[in-house]
Amino acid sequence: MLYYLFDYLDRMDVPGTGVFQYITFRSGLAIILSLLISTVFGKKIINFLRRQQVGETVRELGLAGQNEKAGTPTMGGLIIIIATLIPVLLLAKLNNIYIVLLIVTTLWMGCIGFLDDYIKIFKKDKEGLKGKFKVIGQVGLGLIVGTVLYFHPQVTVRTDTGNTNIFATNQTTVSAAPLEEKSTATTIPFFKDNEFDYAEVLSFMGDDYKDFAWLIFIPVVIFIITAVSNGANLTDGIDGLAAGTSAISVVALGIFTFVSGNIIFSNYLNIMYIPNSGEMTVYIAAFVGALVGFLWYNTYPASVFMGDTGSLTIGGIIAVLAIAVRKEMMIPVLCGIFLAENFSVILQVSYFKYTKKRFGEGRRIFLMSPLHHHYQKKGYHESKIVTRFWIVGILLAILSIVTLKLR
Repeated sequence: MLYYLFDYLDRMDVPGTGVFQYITFRSGLAIILSLLISTVFGKKIINFLRRQQVGETVRELGLAGQNEKAGTPTMGGLIIIIATLIPVLLLAKLNNIYIVLLIVTTLWMGCIGFLDDYIKIFKKDKEGLKGKFKVIGQVGLGLIVGTVLYFHPQVTVRTDTGNTNIFATNQTTVSAAPLEEKSTATTIPFFKDNEFDYAEVLSFMGDDYKDFAWLIFIPVVIFIITAVSNGANLTDGIDGLAAGTSAISVVALGIFTFVSGNIIFSNYLNIMYIPNSGEMTVYIAAFVGALVGFLWYNTYPASVFMGDTGSLTIGGIIAVLAIAVRKEMMIPVLCGIFLAENFSVILQVSYFKYTKKRFGEGRRIFLMSPLHHHYQKKGYHESKIVTRFWIVGILLAILSIVTLKLR
């Protein structure tokens, strides 16, 4: 909203108002504003949740320090959602399709998570929202995101920036204007020819196979959103883990978004240029500020838990960001912590069922899953576990960023 006000003032030649045209300025302002909202007003939200008796019900898992957390306010994901959306609504271009998608994602996943927490707390049902309804919600969001990214005219790419001299000033040469095109191409990390088009999977269908690329693209989007949001949900098990690792991943995605949405940087790095995507940097800055501000209250010992209101929302946002900047193939590296948590549960359950069927008793690979509980069972303090997971997350984020040139 402020963007449009200052854009109007700039056209009226009011000095200094043109600075709002710069994504970097608005991103800096967004992260400051979101930090202030989450830290200053976060306490008021926590007190409100405490007055409403929105306390965490702790299941008996035999973990150290577990009982002390009983009654800690949950649904703290509301802090993240509010601290993200207010700066975005004030500072971003609201007619940008990527911003619209991210706002829809935030509200959609926030509502699913809120409903889950509400059932757990107020209906006294520890299972919360039934799994099938969560999956239906995730699939619904995947359908929306996949359909919009495939069909919307503002979602285009240019893959020729690395072969085009954008600084050329020779006026005597006439060449065809570079085209922005609809494409389902994405980026494969660590490969020299690192672009892959989902449509190529259907090349056996004849000359018009690209018209049916949505049959591959939309299911892939659904799978990624479901997997990443569930991974974030599983990671939210000890104080500061989900918020911290997510902030690290989102910072890396912010770098990808900024360079992919800037034709100069995309030309220099020889990467896919995605018009209009640079505006997502403003959203990402607000999101990072909200996550870091939330950590003010969520680090050990936590004053508030994000609940499914926060964890499902975080996972959904990260998935949509990665898909929008054509970096979804990078998720196993970029969100390696989420992947490890997911696989620890899958391996544990699968191995338990297999051994029970074969030997008559279930055996375990880990002392407990998800993975962070395994280390708690081994006697590590949760602060040490969280810090080490953060360090691994930083290493994975750096490795992801290096792929901009390492191929």
